[in-house]
Amino acid sequence: MQSSPLLLEEPIRMSSILEPSKPSFFPAMTKIVGTLGPKSRSVEVISRCLEAGMSVARFDFSWGDPEYHQETLENLRAAIKSTKKLCAVMLDTVGPELQVVNKTEHPISLEADTLVVLTPDQNKEATSNLLPVNFSGLSKAVKKGDTIFIGQYLFTGSETTSVWLEVDEVDGEDVTCVIKNSATLPGSLYTLNVSQIHIDLPTLTDKDKEVISTWGVQNNIDFLSLSYTRHAEDVRHAREFLSKLGDLKQTQIFAKIENTEGLTHFDEILREADGIILSRGNLGIDLPPEKVFLFQKAAIYKCNMAGKPAVVTRVVDTMTDNLRPTRAEATDVANAVLDGSDAIVLGAETLRGLYPVETISIVGKICAEAEKVYNQDLYFKKAVKYAGEPMSHLESIASSAVRAAVKVKASVIICFTSSGRAARLIAKYRPTMPVISVVIPQLKTNQLRWTFTGAFEARQSLIVRGLFPNLADPRHPAESTSATNESILKVALDHGKAFGIIKSHDRVVVCQKVGDSSVVKIIELEE
Repeated sequence: MQSSPLLLEEPIRMSSILEPSKPSFFPAMTKIVGTLGPKSRSVEVISRCLEAGMSVARFDFSWGDPEYHQETLENLRAAIKSTKKLCAVMLDTVGPELQVVNKTEHPISLEADTLVVLTPDQNKEATSNLLPVNFSGLSKAVKKGDTIFIGQYLFTGSETTSVWLEVDEVDGEDVTCVIKNSATLPGSLYTLNVSQIHIDLPTLTDKDKEVISTWGVQNNIDFLSLSYTRHAEDVRHAREFLSKLGDLKQTQIFAKIENTEGLTHFDEILREADGIILSRGNLGIDLPPEKVFLFQKAAIYKCNMAGKPAVVTRVVDTMTDNLRPTRAEATDVANAVLDGSDAIVLGAETLRGLYPVETISIVGKICAEAEKVYNQDLYFKKAVKYAGEPMSHLESIASSAVRAAVKVKASVIICFTSSGRAARLIAKYRPTMPVISVVIPQLKTNQLRWTFTGAFEARQSLIVRGLFPNLADPRHPAESTSATNESILKVALDHGKAFGIIKSHDRVVVCQKVGDSSVVKIIELEE
């Protein structure tokens, strides 16, 4: 049974902060998305990442070819099989990303207060005073005084490998800039960001479409992270493209807000997307530093009220090279949870970082601690007020299930669902206990073959805060014609007991359809 949560608004006994945290089957209600790459692609390391709490694996196609990512994905599947931990797959598109092209891969030293020319001629060699870029329209997009940032791919902000430039002159297709800080650019891949400037390139590029229609289709991706989403039309275009690719019509689209264009059209984008990724790395360049927190809080609140997952990036950058986060980073993770984030994305920290497993573990522990002091009561009242009256039937059932679970201090909420929508709505109201989503497969046909649905819906729960999926035996119907059919509930309860999240004499709230009616019931377990 749940104990009463601490609240930050109430006095906390300071000595209680030093008490060790109790271990639990679920490391945290907040989910962790890990980017897989050179330092995190072996079966052994991926297995440890899953054990540490990673529930979504992100494959970023800004670098690496499909064969490389396919090999990593096969290792992920082997790790899932050995650990018996479910994990979803997210494909992150390149989008209209501007890059510096350094074919020699030799380090490039840039000195403050000297000039450097950005040219679209990619045949030229990158040097200290000439940098080829992959966009011919840069000279038309910028003007004297504009700010340009160049950073290592998935730059952490703490390196001496990032440089600020100020546009000094535009000459034909070339852009001459003043270097504002000394830096060394090692390696071949550097991203280029122009502050608050419209880049006339499609959001879903031809390269993205090719990757999605081959690698994405082959691997039935659960999520598409749509980089540089700037308008609602970007999401509609991507959904139309996915709808023509068989099973990918079920793939959820997460709009990645990376610049002021996306921020300006946020409300329309949120209506179209299945979830939002707050890309604080690029957005932190486009926005003044003092405005970043304001966007985060406002955007997460809007996502929470809409019942759509909000995902935050760039939280523990320094763990790319260090075993512990800074004090500011630890606080940042906690604040993301207290703001209402569903998930945290780890980028460079797991892709090329030295401590991918430790990073996931520490972020999970910080999330779990923050969740203990999350003011669920205040949030619940806000969500109910925002939903308004009359509530939809499903929304009313979901909020009632959460209210009942909190009042009786239930250990878990068990929700039977076929589409996953009912379980996501319950999770929207942020119960203090886990929601076990029992996804019932459904038999469908396209008149050529019969298939079971349910796997997509189960995996797509893995990015929603507090929601833990369990794919049921397809022989059990989601909508029971008899209230006495308790066999599937027994399986779910046994599953919870086996993992120690349900104990004797605990109370459990169950949300289920019986015939045409939705039922919320409270069960008190016996010995």
